[in-house]
Amino acid sequence: MSSTAYLAHFGFKEAPFSKEIPDAELWLPTSKLAVVDALLEALDERASVVLVGEPGVGKTCVLRALRHRIPAAGFKLTYCHNATLGRRDFYRQLCHALGLTPAATSGSLFYAVTRHVEDRAAERVHPVFLLDEAHLLQQDTLDHLHILLNYGWDSRAILSLILVGLPELRERLALRRNRSLYSRLHHRLEIAALTPEDTTEYLRMRVTRAGVEREVFSSDASVVLHEATGGAMRDLDRLCAAALRETTRKKRKLVERDVVARVIEADTRDH
Repeated sequence: MSSTAYLAHFGFKEAPFSKEIPDAELWLPTSKLAVVDALLEALDERASVVLVGEPGVGKTCVLRALRHRIPAAGFKLTYCHNATLGRRDFYRQLCHALGLTPAATSGSLFYAVTRHVEDRAAERVHPVFLLDEAHLLQQDTLDHLHILLNYGWDSRAILSLILVGLPELRERLALRRNRSLYSRLHHRLEIAALTPEDTTEYLRMRVTRAGVEREVFSSDASVVLHEATGGAMRDLDRLCAAALRETTRKKRKLVERDVVARVIEADTRDH
């Protein structure tokens, strides 16, 4: 079934569970807003952060909310998402992200990045390097990151790192060989899954944002969806879209428990 069919059936103006939502319109429950606030507080302190969470719990939404809220004056956020590179290529990627011409050698690349950081500090701009999927960082890169934070004999806080990844990132950082880096990550945050109440509110918010004010998911359906996904927002989006299509096929206007159960069963078989 095309998305147009179920949008028309329910009266949606747009797909309610699409990820294509402007940063300013993202909805986050109180627990996740608290994480964004904690990230902003860390950056105000010119500190570095490790942020972990299970797949699909909303790490990207939190980072997008941070991007929207970080003050444009005084901060420069640089996002790096390819964490599987070796050290030289990692710094090459960072140079590209910073708009610098990458050099040939690892030492020259590192010098270019640190010089950029020092130049921004002279301009009273605090650079923030956000490294996503950081649990995939190669060890030779992890071995070097603490040096990237060392300025003025380790006496100047002119760069913040935000390392984001799955919970195993925290386990890797806790290893003895990574203690120099971990000791510099003064803020250690975790994103939890949605609560049952969060899930109900999330479904209602997405439906309302798409232009429908009435209830579309029954309370029983919401409970089953929460139990099946464990409060993971990405899984909720996928299953809810499938449940809307199945409900449209049945010519109903309310997504109910039986439809959700069938959708979950089919999704389990497919995966």
